[in-house]
Amino acid sequence: MVSEKIPKKIVVLGTGGTIAGTASNAADNIGYIAAQVGVAQLLAEVPGMQAVLAGCSLVSEQLAQVDSKDMSFTVWQALAQRVSQHLALDDVQAVLITHGTDTLEETAYFLHAALPPALLNAKPVVLTCAMRPASSLSPDGPQNLLDAVAVALTPGAHGVVAVCAGTVHGALEVQKNHTYKPDAFSSGDAGPLGYLEEAAVRLLRNWPLALIEQAHDVIESIAKSVQWPRVEIVMNYAGGSAAVVDALLQPLPGVPPLRGLVVAATGNGTLHIELEAALRRAQQVGVRVVRATRCANGRVLAAAHAEFAHSNGLSPVKARVALMLALMDKC
Repeated sequence: MVSEKIPKKIVVLGTGGTIAGTASNAADNIGYIAAQVGVAQLLAEVPGMQAVLAGCSLVSEQLAQVDSKDMSFTVWQALAQRVSQHLALDDVQAVLITHGTDTLEETAYFLHAALPPALLNAKPVVLTCAMRPASSLSPDGPQNLLDAVAVALTPGAHGVVAVCAGTVHGALEVQKNHTYKPDAFSSGDAGPLGYLEEAAVRLLRNWPLALIEQAHDVIESIAKSVQWPRVEIVMNYAGGSAAVVDALLQPLPGVPPLRGLVVAATGNGTLHIELEAALRRAQQVGVRVVRATRCANGRVLAAAHAEFAHSNGLSPVKARVALMLALMDKC
């Protein structure tokens, strides 16, 4: 007896962003309001989508409708739970997320770190975006959506990736590096995972693997956690002082106590003498300190017996996410 083949589908979760933005003037690519168009409408208006789908279906869900500069832990929690639920279904080929560009790299890393490895190593989670609003004379969202679907349907694709301007980036490396150009993202010195060429992926590196060394069940922790651990970012610069760190350590009414600090250090993790002393004081009172670099490329190469933990190559914003999850696991 021949078993019936289960029809495959891609689940598209909309969260808003520029890709769903509109402006009163079609020539205006900066004076728009983000998160105005529903994800179902965005998908319906992409030319050539059915040809790329090749029989696979799209199912959309409006999970949130926000400008990604205002991305919240609440949306992250909902994303982690819904993506996990969908990936576990046999008939779901992949999950695609429409997202604003400003915090896309943080959401991508969060999902990469939070989702169960067994799911991520079997199916792809594809984030896509736009630098021009849907109302633009030449919007980039439709092509990015088409490319994201092509990535989602690529045999062997897995892990969390971002697709923008014909380029596929891994969640660990992706970083927004331009304020305006449609090709706004980079993977630094690691380079992109691949490129889209007429709805086909030219893969340059292997698809990303989940962080299986993380023993904790982040999804369960997120579901139970009422309050995320407070972790802030400080930066090293000429004339830096202890004032910012000392201020962050002070209790404030209605504000959770500081649990962690990520420092965007200069160069290979170098710190102003006064800032270093302040970070040392913070660590002595139980605040976890992680050292990253403000450099766009390269990573902090930790010396033996280093006083502060280093970020394992993560940018400051991603190191903050990693530290929050690590602290959440200890709650």
